Amino acid sequence: MKTVILAAGYATRLGELTKNFPKPLLQIGQSTILGRMLDDIDRIPDITEHIIVTNHKFAPIFQKWAAEQHYTKPLRIIDDGTETNETRLGAVRDFLLAIKDPGLIAEKSSLNREETGGSFLVTAADNLLDFSFQGFVDFAKEKGTSCIMCHHQPSIEKLQRTGVIEKDANGKVLSMEEKPEHPKSHWAVPPFYIYMKQDLPLILDCLNHGCGSDAPGNLAHYLAGVTTLHAYEMPGTRFDIGSLDTYEEAKRLFGNPPLP
Repeated sequence: MKTVILAAGYATRLGELTKNFPKPLLQIGQSTILGRMLDDIDRIPDITEHIIVTNHKFAPIFQKWAAEQHYTKPLRIIDDGTETNETRLGAVRDFLLAIKDPGLIAEKSSLNREETGGSFLVTAADNLLDFSFQGFVDFAKEKGTSCIMCHHQPSIEKLQRTGVIEKDANGKVLSMEEKPEHPKSHWAVPPFYIYMKQDLPLILDCLNHGCGSDAPGNLAHYLAGVTTLHAYEMPGTRFDIGSLDTYEEAKRLFGNPPLP
């Protein structure tokens, strides 16, 4: 299983702080946002490589950072070629770029279960977690299907801004909606996914069947209608860094003093 971390955004809501620097590499305590996530994922035995998809503007910064890391698994940076927020490819296109990279999957026509590059743990790059991804990987191996994470969200307003699923007692996803006006449940979907190799032909063809490309949840939403997904209940909490205020709060929570 390979890690694909989606890090090609431009973090415009953080203003000057990320105008010329990628949000995932912002300092948090003695590490970075991305470093804290990879410290956990790198310890998972099933993971064989980390792939980070970024944009052309920030690729040199990620390359320099990667050269300074000492993870036990190989670390690869993929440049998606974009240079502005207006020209960004979107999370789904960036994931497709990663799995089509030479050495993983060259052509859709050559795919079968034995020839694919395996399965993928896919995450956004701007979340801090108080739990390990190990349980998620174990859950996906047990179910044998592609999987998403979910957590109970009591706020209807917040549910209207995210993916929402219905699931049965065994965790099988019965339906998924993106940003529903009238949510059918309180199970929200954070940006953490495991895509099994048997679903890669569907994934590689998803844009030809109306799958949206901007948000990472667009792909899970599409797959929920064409294959079997299971949902793993998030065992802890996540801290989503999306603004200067939340970045300052993250630094306070994880040991750094606030900016002067």
